[in-house]
Amino acid sequence: MTRLETVNEFLAQKRIAVVGVSRNQRDFSRSLFRDLRTRGYDAVPVNPNAAEVEGVRCYASVLEISPPVDAVLLMIPKSAAASAARECMQAGIKRVWMYGAPGAGRGAVSQEALDVCEKNGAAVVAGHCPYMFLPGAGLHRIHAFFLKLFGKYPK
Repeated sequence: MTRLETVNEFLAQKRIAVVGVSRNQRDFSRSLFRDLRTRGYDAVPVNPNAAEVEGVRCYASVLEISPPVDAVLLMIPKSAAASAARECMQAGIKRVWMYGAPGAGRGAVSQEALDVCEKNGAAVVAGHCPYMFLPGAGLHRIHAFFLKLFGKYPK
């Protein structure tokens, strides 16, 4: 289970790659990317099918990012998560957030990706949405309320 300390350490990083940020301006990943930048994060988009996102240079892989990022938010299908986790480890990134929205049937959490991170000593936030932990996230905080209610909120 993800620890609240791991969440807070991840969110304390200022340069975060968002792997899988969509080219579609209305996509949730794009909204989250935009909001991270508004909140002062140096969010770096990663999508092999885009040259730029929101006016920011987009990278095909975390291995290409220069200067390197402090953490990576994976917003990709779980079928691609293990490969992305391996790239993170190769790039020396030791903080990985595998986005997850179980109720919506979406998420980047796979056992293989978790194993890759664990084997390499990376801190992982698995299966949560960053909005649940960001101040002033409005309705998104309702998810946090229900996780707390059912004892599944990180401690």
